[in-house]
Amino acid sequence: MRTLKKEYLLHIMLFPGVIFTLIYAYGPMAGLVMAFQQFEPLSGFFHSKFVGFDNFKYVFNMPDFKQVLWNTIVIAVIKMVLFLVVPLILALLLNEVTKRWFSRFIQSAVFLPFFLSWTVLGGVIIELFSLSGPVNGLITSMGLKPIMFMLDNEWFRGIVIGSDVWKGMGYNMIVMLAAITGINATLYEAAEVDGAGKWKQMLNITLPGMAPILILLAVLSLGGILNAGFEQILIMYNPTVYEGADIIDTFVYRLGMFSQQFGPAAAVGLFKSAISLVLVSVTYYAAYKYNNYRIF
Repeated sequence: MRTLKKEYLLHIMLFPGVIFTLIYAYGPMAGLVMAFQQFEPLSGFFHSKFVGFDNFKYVFNMPDFKQVLWNTIVIAVIKMVLFLVVPLILALLLNEVTKRWFSRFIQSAVFLPFFLSWTVLGGVIIELFSLSGPVNGLITSMGLKPIMFMLDNEWFRGIVIGSDVWKGMGYNMIVMLAAITGINATLYEAAEVDGAGKWKQMLNITLPGMAPILILLAVLSLGGILNAGFEQILIMYNPTVYEGADIIDTFVYRLGMFSQQFGPAAAVGLFKSAISLVLVSVTYYAAYKYNNYRIF
């Protein structure tokens, strides 16, 4: 009670955040009951017919579901790998730049797309890779046939992955640069005295020094392996590329909003949330056990 009296103002300051979380994060969880109902909007949660696990059986037997799940895993895994490899290469290269003004300029230029929404970038990318866009204009100028990038499954998937990595690589690059600056400078001085060049210094000092943060980023990214980029794909894709680009989130959106199959859509969402919860729990435990990372 003595501690509470001293800190009661801090607890009062928490109330708006707690109320906001309860209303917008925990309140909608009541809608998960739709996953076990033949939900009718006019009947509501209390009067819709309870069907048990029929919605899950229906969804899992849909011919498109396996392809959607495969697309989600493929896109998410490739993004996860590139989100580590590309920023790592950039961070290592920028670390060798001696001109500070040039280094800061590159950091700002690479980090800038991170702040732009997919509403803006999606439209730009669609225009760039359209049949009459600059990319096809360059291709035709070399005497080649134009490519329908946004209507081809393989090309479209590559554009989705590449554009997302380009947009978000600046954030991880900054984190990795911070990890590099935390390495003891005397180690590099000792390596130079021993005759080690830049390549050996990177292999034997920089990369081992960055290992904890690299492991942490890799482990934490596993928790979001089923999040393949809803906003990005929803804005950019079209029915022609559903086979190669439709993911769980867009599948749920179309199933619920367009087909009005609220029960099956809720079942797919609950399935994804359950898998994500397990993955997040496991990855956070691994991060705590092997890297001493903890939220609280």
